[in-house]
Amino acid sequence: MTTLVIGVDGGGTSTRCVVATESGEVAGRGYGAGANILSAADPGESLRTALLAALEGLSPGAVAAGVFALAGSESARERAGILAAEAWRACGLAGRVEIVPDPLAAFAGATEEPSGTVLIAGTGAVAARITGRRLARRADGHGWLLGDAGSGVWIGRRAVQAVLAFLDGRAGPTALLDAVAGHVALREEPDREAAAGHGDAAGHGTSPMTTQRVVQAVHGGIAEVGPAWLGRLAPAVEAAAGEGDAAALEIVREAAGRLVSTTLSLGPGPGPLVLAGSLLTEPTLLAARVRADLGGTLLTARDSAAGAAALALHGIVPDALPAHRKLIA
Repeated sequence: MTTLVIGVDGGGTSTRCVVATESGEVAGRGYGAGANILSAADPGESLRTALLAALEGLSPGAVAAGVFALAGSESARERAGILAAEAWRACGLAGRVEIVPDPLAAFAGATEEPSGTVLIAGTGAVAARITGRRLARRADGHGWLLGDAGSGVWIGRRAVQAVLAFLDGRAGPTALLDAVAGHVALREEPDREAAAGHGDAAGHGTSPMTTQRVVQAVHGGIAEVGPAWLGRLAPAVEAAAGEGDAAALEIVREAAGRLVSTTLSLGPGPGPLVLAGSLLTEPTLLAARVRADLGGTLLTARDSAAGAAALALHGIVPDALPAHRKLIA
């Protein structure tokens, strides 16, 4: 029976799972909703969904080890351990499972080097120094309420703030109004349908956007799906910035500055610098600014779930470097 390992990358928006052989071949993949321990609506269910999908057609008994890289796990270690263990057992797995900070998997998903630096900007944001495949130091990553400067949620919150400033007369007009209004309308749609079903007036309809409607929609969206709801506005900020909107351009400029400052706060160190997370691995204005300001040779993270699986391989295979290279190629 071929020995298998599992790698899981649980972020604020999505969860990805990779099942790999000890020779570094991908045997299965699965996906789920967000599994950030601090902010996801149901991280345990997301983990189970991704695991079950990745294991389809495979023998759970062949799995020797797993590594779960879960956002928020460092601030909620006990809860992360419980949720991971429950998901592991629910899938009929008996091997050992280890929980690691998500920067480790992001770094391992880009390079087989044991040491270096990684900057992640997706739903959240964090920079970390990796030494010997262990987290030696980190900067930010404190969650959407206290940090994650330059992240998708941070950008979305700044977009809402720019729109509120325009609506109550504190700032000039911005193209971000249309994007925020669209998200507000989606949040209000169930209420309009319910009102129509009871014979009431059809909700807000085409009435003007107000600060009250924006605030209610934001709080409702966060209550329903977590702070990742704000992160959905990040692509609209990128698009508006590309069209020259002053407010959007300022948000992108500030986000890049925050991310670069977070990275530089770690100081110089050996090994490569890896950029990870959707905001930095896609061809965005933000990524271009960050790359230009950081300079030097930068690696782009390929697959953090595969990186987590590679970390699991290093725990059971004496010389896992060839399999690691193959897995992330």
